[in-house]
This record gives sequence, C-alpha cells and structure tokens, in this order.
Amino acid sequence: MKIFNRHSDANEYRGSRLSFLFLIILTAVATGRSLAHIFLPDGGAGSIAGMDVEVEGGNNIIAMFGQWGFSQLLLAGLMWVIIFKQRHLVPLALLFQTLDWGGRILVGLIKPVEIASTPPGEIGSYILFPLCVIALWFSMPKAKR
Repeated sequence: MKIFNRHSDANEYRGSRLSFLFLIILTAVATGRSLAHIFLPDGGAGSIAGMDVEVEGGNNIIAMFGQWGFSQLLLAGLMWVIIFKQRHLVPLALLFQTLDWGGRILVGLIKPVEIASTPPGEIGSYILFPLCVIALWFSMPKAKR
C-alpha cells in the first residue's frame, strides 16, 4: 500500500470508488463550511458553534473563526486540485483529512471549549475521523500479486 502512488498518468486513481466519492463529498462540505466561517457576520462562532460573541473580545473570536475559515478553504482548494487533476494523490488527501479530523478531537480534549451546547463540528469530528480512516484504507491501491 502506498500513500504516494505515482503512475504514468497523474490523474489515474486505483483505489476504491467509494473512497473517491467520500473525498468529493467531504471536500464540498469543507468548502461550504470554510465559506460560512469567512462570510457569516459572526464567522459562525455564535450562529453555528453557539459561542457568546457579545462578550469583551467577541470580535477577536469572530476574527479567529474567519481566519480559520480561510485555512479550511486552502485545504479544500488543495483537495479540489487532487480530485480534478492529481487523482493519484487521493490517498494523501484522505491522510490529511484523517489527520485534520483526528487532530480536532485531540486538540478539543487538550483545550476544550466551554459552551452551552455541543457544536456540530465537534460531533462531526467523532463521525468523520473513523470514516476518514476507513476511506484512507480503501483508497490505497493494493499490491499486485
């Protein structure tokens, strides 16, 4: 199994079609989420995550959510390039997605956010992390016998 599986055709993908479809759906959702963090007036901090942004420093929270959205958009952009032009890198893309979602869980455990209700991103992390692991496994081309 190889993460960097170079073929003569950079757009050739030899893994599971379901893993590829999963990456497309995940990337579409990530693109939408990133744009919401960038363009919503509260960056999604209050309207989505349930944080009180009417406190002192609330504008800093909103700014951080907007900046986070831009970072998410960069990652989503890279995923779209892989989907359309460099499909041999689908396993690498799914590795990054696995690390991203798993890292959110880890950082959330180390530095928990105290809010009234659980935000959708936290719930999503616990669902998407294992799905990413599975998609990563099936995205890797199997060795020829």
